[in-house]
Amino acid sequence: MRWWHNLAAVGALLAALAAAAALTVAGLRSTTSDSKRGHPSARRPPLRFGPGGSFKVALFADLHYGEDAWTDWGPAQDAGSDRVMAAVLDAEKPDFVVYLGDLVTANNLPIPNASLYWDRAVSAARGRGVPWAAVFGNHDDMAFEWPPEWFSPDGVPPLRCPPPSPSGNSPSTDRGCSFRGTPRIDLMTTEISNNRLSYSSNGPKDLWPGVSNYVLQVLSRNRDDPALLMYFLDSGGGSYTEVVSSAQVKWFQSQSQFLNPDGRIPELIFWHIPSTAYVKVAPKAKSEIRKPCVGSINKEDVAPQVAEWGMMDVLAKRPSVKAIFVGHNHGLDWCCPYEKLWLCFARHTGYGGYGNWPRGARIIQITENSFSTVSWIRMENGTKHSDVTLSS
Repeated sequence: MRWWHNLAAVGALLAALAAAAALTVAGLRSTTSDSKRGHPSARRPPLRFGPGGSFKVALFADLHYGEDAWTDWGPAQDAGSDRVMAAVLDAEKPDFVVYLGDLVTANNLPIPNASLYWDRAVSAARGRGVPWAAVFGNHDDMAFEWPPEWFSPDGVPPLRCPPPSPSGNSPSTDRGCSFRGTPRIDLMTTEISNNRLSYSSNGPKDLWPGVSNYVLQVLSRNRDDPALLMYFLDSGGGSYTEVVSSAQVKWFQSQSQFLNPDGRIPELIFWHIPSTAYVKVAPKAKSEIRKPCVGSINKEDVAPQVAEWGMMDVLAKRPSVKAIFVGHNHGLDWCCPYEKLWLCFARHTGYGGYGNWPRGARIIQITENSFSTVSWIRMENGTKHSDVTLSS
């Protein structure tokens, strides 16, 4: 080979190396800039089963922060909710927390930014370094409801409102109060942007007005393959109808087919408002809970979504789906079998909202090898009850 051929080859090699170096630098620049901007994907390590092969989840449902903030009663309820979550987290030490809707009572929040209360709701997990994800409930972006007594001779009471948003984008009055509410997308975007431990997501735009439709993968303890899929769905309410839409059904089918085409990976489902299937399996209200159902309180009728557009049919025909978890009904905490899966209520966690039943949280423990899912209720006072095996 002549020398100029060798020189040409060397030149080509150097050019290729330079191009590769440029691509590498560009990639590093992109990653670095994402990190500087606080891009969530740049900050989140993958979820993974622990060294012992288990993954424990605590469900915090119906916290209802911000109720009657202009009274002494309201702030006292929020302090009670703080105590419940602290007690459960310290007793169980979960790997992950799911905030199962109604984190705030927006219809009681006369402030320009409900994210201030939303942030308090997630602070229990954040303060202990526990990652979390959230879905919306029917109260989280509900329009403000003017209390009738505000129109009495006594008038509007002195309002205790947090200061307006530091961004200055929220309208305010002389009292720092507003009554416009905070949209779902603003609540979720603020949570994601400000918290590196948040695994929540806005979800696809074509599923709006629903927000919080997404799936999380939990990797095997010793492989980078998913060993559990957790699906989160917005069941509506508040600013729009209480329903899981047919568009969400198609989205789930697409996601599950892509991520789990052979159904080999177990799947758990989380949304706030129970489907009509819960009505079919529910013990008679205020009656004793008998097997095969397992639970401790059955104080009211199921308050389901307004319609069923096919999601339950899809889930019931999918053996990889082991259980669905909902909140919404504060007076129910049972799990009942439905087809080949389980339908479970969480436990009313917050002191806000209706009902005076003792507070607690549903715990889910998933074991990777010889896959199994077990669940129980951990109470504020430390007691544990209602153990149930959801899959084995």
